[in-house]
Amino acid sequence: MDSSEHGPSMSSTGVASGWNPPPGLTEEEAEEMQVELIKVEDEIETLRQVLVAKERHAAELKRRLGIGPLSEIKQNLTKGWHEVQCSNAYKRTQETLSQAGQMTSAAFSSMGSAIRNQFGEMRNSPSFKTFEDKVENMKYKVMGQSNEESDRSPTSNNAP
Repeated sequence: MDSSEHGPSMSSTGVASGWNPPPGLTEEEAEEMQVELIKVEDEIETLRQVLVAKERHAAELKRRLGIGPLSEIKQNLTKGWHEVQCSNAYKRTQETLSQAGQMTSAAFSSMGSAIRNQFGEMRNSPSFKTFEDKVENMKYKVMGQSNEESDRSPTSNNAP
């Protein structure tokens, strides 16, 4: 098999023979860029290898320190929650909710006082007194009266 069966042949710089540089570049500039590209790709591969080695070393140190995945997650969550609490958005939201809670509490307190006052007024009204007397009479009629109370009605002196 000759090299022509595998596509265009490559020169020592990685540029295919018979290859034309893009418009605006000379052949020398294109070759320089190809050389630079190869160097950058080699550096990237070296950095990948260094990163893998560093990650292995970090994992070994964590293992020796007894830091497991669960403790790492806990530490990350704690750190993240602390960052959230320190954020301006969280502080503004907390202040807003606190103010809303105070306003809601004041509104319920005011509403409770108004309802309490209304019930007090209603209880002292003549209509309620009449209703109360009728309920008392009904109670004594249904439950029956003792022998001592048979002569008098509990509401006979309160009737309107």
